[in-house]
Amino acid sequence: MALDKVNLATVEKMWRREVEAASTYKHLANREHDPRRKDILMRLADQEEKHAARWSERITAATGRVPDRKEVERGLSWFQRISDPNVVLQRLEQEENKAEDEYNQLMARLSDPADRKIAEEAMLEERDHAVILRTLAGGSMPSPRSALDSILRRERWHVRGHGWIGDAIYGVNDGLGAVFGIVSGMAGYTGGSEVVLAAGLAGTLASALSMGAGAYLAAKSQREVYESEVAREQKEIDEDPHEELTELELFYQLKGFSPEEARGMAERLQKDPQQFLRTLVHEELGLDATTFPNPWRSMTSAGVSTAIGGFIPIIPFFFTVGMPAVIASFIISTLAHFVVGASKSLVTTRSWWASGTEMTLVGILEAAITYGLGVAFAGH
Repeated sequence: MALDKVNLATVEKMWRREVEAASTYKHLANREHDPRRKDILMRLADQEEKHAARWSERITAATGRVPDRKEVERGLSWFQRISDPNVVLQRLEQEENKAEDEYNQLMARLSDPADRKIAEEAMLEERDHAVILRTLAGGSMPSPRSALDSILRRERWHVRGHGWIGDAIYGVNDGLGAVFGIVSGMAGYTGGSEVVLAAGLAGTLASALSMGAGAYLAAKSQREVYESEVAREQKEIDEDPHEELTELELFYQLKGFSPEEARGMAERLQKDPQQFLRTLVHEELGLDATTFPNPWRSMTSAGVSTAIGGFIPIIPFFFTVGMPAVIASFIISTLAHFVVGASKSLVTTRSWWASGTEMTLVGILEAAITYGLGVAFAGH
């Protein structure tokens, strides 16, 4: 069936877009070092070539001439040739979404069944391409080593705030550091009078309440964010289950599974709606409800441990005042800094002695600065 001028111009525009997309995908594939991503980009290029070939045949049948793809390839923008691949992928995703809308408009004007079939098949594939590009633009796949490290970090309480041990260690750390600074400054200002004890107790209480409230709100916010993301993902599944299936399939392909294996795994998961939802949230966002701390436990652990850390520097002032109390406070606080620093090795990969030494030096520097400021203010 002959094409009128409007439809012919639209078909030629779609042909040019397909040729440009295929060329860009090939260009990106040639720059890609990850064989899995390279394979996906080449498959995208092949699909775009098939679309272009179909439209080329339609143009030839309607006009008697074969469109010149070399002209389109020569016009490939410098942006697509030299820009960062992930930026190009994001731009291509926008173009794929735009192409889907254009195909919708085109189908409304096509009356020939063959043309409608070409447009419909291409439109569905453009939708899948947009999903794939969005996933690819998220960055390179982690190596098995980094993936293992990530798992180990999660199992080791997420370092800070993701478990009572982490909360406790960092709570003692913050309480000790904050109150040691207060005690040192007030000792320099007053010479070690009983005022230091009052200031230290006030600082300990304030730090404990602040840390406890902060830990509670942080843990609660994490769970609220997770619940919000689950609701958002469920809405996306309800609105377009095919797109979400394609997205999960691609995640598995990027992990090294073949397209057939990835498709089979995604389809099996889709049969269990709850598991499908949890898997999508985990793969897309790295969120898992089982890793979130209990808000009340985090609050208690952080608050109590901060109070313990803050109490250490003021212990001598319960028994004496003046320079003897100041010296005793400095000694026990310095030792506590080393012990707390060394205990960080439980939730980090650093050696205990390096971590302990570092924290001790930081504590001494903090005490020197605050003590000096106290003495300076006392001189005025």
